[in-house]
Amino acid sequence: MSRWRTISMKRITPRASKSFESLLIPQLPRSPPDVEAMRIYLILSEYPALQDSKNYIRLTIPLAMAILRLDANPSKVLDNWWCFMDDSFFTRMVDMYKSIVVFMLTGGKTVLVPVFYDNYFLATLRLLEKLHKVNLKANHVEYSRFYIPDITSLVDIQEDYLKWFLSKADIKMGSSPSEQNDFPSVNLCAFPFILNAQAKTTMLQTDAELQMQMAVSGANLHNVFMLLTLEPHLARNPYLVLHVRRNHLVSDTLRELTMYSDVDLKKPLKVIFDGEEAVDAGGVTKEFFLLLLKELLDPVYGMFTHYTESNLLWFSDKCFVEQNWFHLIGIICGLAIYNSTVVDLHFPLALYKKLLDVPPTLEDFKELSPTEARSLQQLLDYEGGDVEETFLLNFSITRENYGMTEIKELVPGGEGIAVDKNNRKEFVEAYLCYVFSDSMCEQYSAFSSGFLKVCGGEILSLFQPSELMAMVVGNSNYNWEEMEKNAVYKGEYTATHPTVRFFWEVFHEFPLEKKKQFLLFLTGSDRIPIHGMESLRIVIQSTTAEEHYLPVAHTCYNLLDMPRYQTKEILRRRLTQAVEQYEGFSLV
Repeated sequence: MSRWRTISMKRITPRASKSFESLLIPQLPRSPPDVEAMRIYLILSEYPALQDSKNYIRLTIPLAMAILRLDANPSKVLDNWWCFMDDSFFTRMVDMYKSIVVFMLTGGKTVLVPVFYDNYFLATLRLLEKLHKVNLKANHVEYSRFYIPDITSLVDIQEDYLKWFLSKADIKMGSSPSEQNDFPSVNLCAFPFILNAQAKTTMLQTDAELQMQMAVSGANLHNVFMLLTLEPHLARNPYLVLHVRRNHLVSDTLRELTMYSDVDLKKPLKVIFDGEEAVDAGGVTKEFFLLLLKELLDPVYGMFTHYTESNLLWFSDKCFVEQNWFHLIGIICGLAIYNSTVVDLHFPLALYKKLLDVPPTLEDFKELSPTEARSLQQLLDYEGGDVEETFLLNFSITRENYGMTEIKELVPGGEGIAVDKNNRKEFVEAYLCYVFSDSMCEQYSAFSSGFLKVCGGEILSLFQPSELMAMVVGNSNYNWEEMEKNAVYKGEYTATHPTVRFFWEVFHEFPLEKKKQFLLFLTGSDRIPIHGMESLRIVIQSTTAEEHYLPVAHTCYNLLDMPRYQTKEILRRRLTQAVEQYEGFSLV
């Protein structure tokens, strides 16, 4: 019986597909007569033949076009239905149209003439965009489910970004990008949700290079003009050069930055320490970031509150420095991104949400202060009717500031407003508003203005908060074997040297936290660049020091000086000692 059913399906499916292709899909109306008539869009989406690459051009993309043609109201109805569909259905839809994007990039041009290719490709991307907007409401899948990693190997992201950048410039100047025959109408950068962190890093670095080139070209053009007018003393440096003294790092950096315009901040950064002749090939800049942030984050200034439970920092509502210090930290974060330097800043995801105008939530507070957040969640989840008697709360909170207890009202007259069953949600919202906004409004405003001065603009809108965070502090996608494979050896050491072999055996036996501790010891951060371990290159060199000496890390250059330890156990003890004694930001 099953054999006959299989044979019947093989006969019926081609006929059904032919009918769908020639009759049903082309006649789907923009505005169906009623809601029931719209169910055809759900039924067709479940048709198995849509997932066959042979039918992408004939059925799957035409169905996407029909969906995109829907008028506003029926389109909203479909979105609402998708919100309440099973996660498995939604996932199949996303994966199917992601597969079509890859198909269009690999073989689509061979089966379609250019004008149809652009239309079909654009329809596929817009359908994914529609699904993505639904997912932002329904949370069917993780944001990363929309990533298409193959894109980085199939498309020149740098070129795509440049074309997208120019098309945006055309629009601002009043011309339509479609009038530019040199450029195709499809730019993947216009659909950032399909681009993973690697692709977006390339885009940001392209934008940084573009901005730097524009700034350098402007300086060079100005310099030519100055030479022609016999005023060479007015020439501009094509680099952003900071001359600083080690023992006056903050004041010198503030002084230097006030001398430069916003355009100058886009130039390549060069740092010169007073009295030192080292050429800045990257290591000096990294050392500058590490030392400067160490001083700015010193608890003595009270700029940030350290949450012991999460080991994270947040803006303090009481500090003893001027707002320009916060402005400076913002600029430093922006410069770190633009100069491809990972910095060890322990801020929660909420900061990067705020930079992208995404309101922080209770989930973000759980990351920053887990115990406080659990108390708020318990308040929301409490099912009894005696909320006021059980929790004994009003619309105010107490804060400790340097031994003094202060009461902060969350709303005007908050001390006199008891929290009950009816207003507890408003209390939690006011609590979060105080933590993430009201208590640090001026400090955050100074920080964000500094950050956006360097990294603002169209490029920032392409990032998700987690991606922006990874750009600043790196990520935690560790691949320790990759780190070993990319290691470089100097002096007597080679990959097969007995001491080096002992080192890697000991390292791979370390638990995860100890490995992260070693990474912090060697590089100044326990996270890795957004491109992954393949972009992190550590250097291990031999020294003439005797076995009782500890390994020494030159943090700015990811360089480890390691004596020639004769046994694995001696190496384990010395390396463990060195790593555990490291307090962060130590530079030798």
